[in-house]
Amino acid sequence: MNKITIHLLAFFLAFFINHVVALELNEDWHTQSNYQQIKTTHVKLNLTVDFGSKQLKGSIEHAITRVNKNTNQLMLDTRDLEIHKIEYYNGKYWSRTEYKLAEKDEIRGSQLIIELPKLIKTNSHHERVRIFYNSQPNSTGLQWLKPAQTAGKQHPFVYSQSQAIHARSWMPIQDTPSMRVTYNATIKTPSNLRAVMSAVNNPIWNQEGFYNFEMPQPIPAYLIAIAAGNIHYKKMSRQTGVYAEPSLLNVAAKEFDDTQSMIEATEALYGPYLWGKYDLLILPPSFPYGGMENPRLSFITPTIIAGDKSLVNLIAHELAHSWSGNLVTNASWRDLWLNEGFTSYVENRIMEAVYGKNRASMEQTLSVQALQAKMPQLPVLDTRLHVEIKNRDPDDAFSIVPYTKGMLFLMSLEQKFGRKIFDKFLRGYFADFAFKSIDTHHFIEYINDNLVKKYPNKITLEQIKEWINEPLLPVNAPKPSSNAFTLVQNLMDNWLTDKVQLNELPTQKWSTHEWLYFINNLPKDVSLNQLKLLDSTFQLTQSTNNEIAHAWLLLNIKKNNPAINQRLREYMMTIGRRKLIVPLYKSLLNSHTNNITLAKFTYKQARAGYHSLAQRTIDKLFDEKKISTE
Repeated sequence: MNKITIHLLAFFLAFFINHVVALELNEDWHTQSNYQQIKTTHVKLNLTVDFGSKQLKGSIEHAITRVNKNTNQLMLDTRDLEIHKIEYYNGKYWSRTEYKLAEKDEIRGSQLIIELPKLIKTNSHHERVRIFYNSQPNSTGLQWLKPAQTAGKQHPFVYSQSQAIHARSWMPIQDTPSMRVTYNATIKTPSNLRAVMSAVNNPIWNQEGFYNFEMPQPIPAYLIAIAAGNIHYKKMSRQTGVYAEPSLLNVAAKEFDDTQSMIEATEALYGPYLWGKYDLLILPPSFPYGGMENPRLSFITPTIIAGDKSLVNLIAHELAHSWSGNLVTNASWRDLWLNEGFTSYVENRIMEAVYGKNRASMEQTLSVQALQAKMPQLPVLDTRLHVEIKNRDPDDAFSIVPYTKGMLFLMSLEQKFGRKIFDKFLRGYFADFAFKSIDTHHFIEYINDNLVKKYPNKITLEQIKEWINEPLLPVNAPKPSSNAFTLVQNLMDNWLTDKVQLNELPTQKWSTHEWLYFINNLPKDVSLNQLKLLDSTFQLTQSTNNEIAHAWLLLNIKKNNPAINQRLREYMMTIGRRKLIVPLYKSLLNSHTNNITLAKFTYKQARAGYHSLAQRTIDKLFDEKKISTE
């Protein structure tokens, strides 16, 4: 064998290995689509919102590009969709085509395999596939609400929640964050209801119930979002506005009117906001998350409307996703920390810029306390940033770790390199990967080239990999603290040692964060009498701040205090946000027999009003305890 042959073989072997490795690194196990062979570049939705049948009915059209010219099948993700017919457009005319719906995978749903004709040059840039279908009432990505479940109690409501892999339950699509599409949509609703989407929204009500939308920037499928109901609009600034039911419209606009300042603060730090307008949709309280960063229109829980802007860091978080997550997206759900860790860091920088360092420090400290409390409850390998979730439902694998450990990792980089250098790096990162998806492997390469090598002797690549790949926290992880909390702790200690009386504590000017620190850091041996004294002095059981009420109710469950049971039931019956209700159910099920009875009684009445994500999480709590909910 001559040298030329040997070199050629070595070249092709290296090419093959690199190609296979690249595919493996970019592979998203949670999709059954062949997105690496054929890419959807644009989708067109034409749907009717049918509240009677609890279905979206109509069609989706895919504009496709064959990356592999020899591929003659388009494979899409679906879950519990009814497919009626599929048509293929070759650049000249539409014709029926064959398809097969594969056997359902419990996690990933059913692969839709669509036959395509052999590719010829004349149609290579004009191929489209149109699928006529309808969703089902049990769609995991849609929640259909009866009028009684809304704020106004008069009209039905529907909204989507597509993260992580629920877009496939209301449209056949390549449901992976590695795939990005532009889209437009025509949505038909009852004439007395409005549709909105994560796209360009027209604030003018259409009297005939037809709404047209366009999303000109490419986004992953999980960010395509829809809602319909008695939704009205109020402008907040030149760039921001609120969509909500009438009873929430004015209070929400007042609560969130700093949103424009947040946008401008983030632009000054990390570059221009590239999405046009930024509006908020205030959803009914059954929404299972605090917020969802759907571009141009973040979906927001009403539980953060506190009347004093004390919980608007959630708005900062969803806005921050306009850079980290929506603009630069994790390539798979194993890489979630690239979305949420960066976003949590940027959120805190926004809060510091708009509300000051003291508030930002308090929020950082509370987040880290929550992480430290949660980590011992998780499987140790799930405390890694680059967590393994193959063969797992991503909803079950998500935790506080990618958010707060990811934030701490970026804080450690800021401390090592200084803010000026690190901000420049982040600004470049957002620009270099704008409208692209990135995995952890390529992030490590990028930070090594643009930070580690560029500014030597600050941090090693091995230390970066430890943060990302090893469980728990490194010993040198940042330890944020707050002077305000030091003062609260001193006052608490003085009260507990009878040096001061409760009514002498200067709580009149305490922020929500100071109250949360006080409640969360009361000693484990605090007595029931002491809790009753706190409640009679400060009326904490009746707090209308949902975060304070949550912390207080949770503490009292652990102390088996029946005095809070009526308020607890009311709270759990009217709120569907998982962060707030799941710990309450878990604590009830882990305590006194009477509390288990209370949990069963409450859940039996409340379950139908919860989102399917919340239902599944709480069902699992009962199953683990072998407790029937019947």
